[in-house]
Amino acid sequence: MEFNVTNHQLCVGDIHITGVASSALFLIGDVQTIQLSSAFDTPPESLIVGPFVPLAPKG
Repeated sequence: MEFNVTNHQLCVGDIHITGVASSALFLIGDVQTIQLSSAFDTPPESLIVGPFVPLAPKG
């Protein structure tokens, strides 16, 4: 994959990060090369997907 970016002037004020996902990249500024990798060590049979049930409101 080739990803080309043309950078212009950058001015960063305040940054507020509320949460980080299990796989995330946060970058300010320039970089020549980025190499990302991930590992998933849970067996596929233990992965539970749906059905999604909404939470009951408190009250």
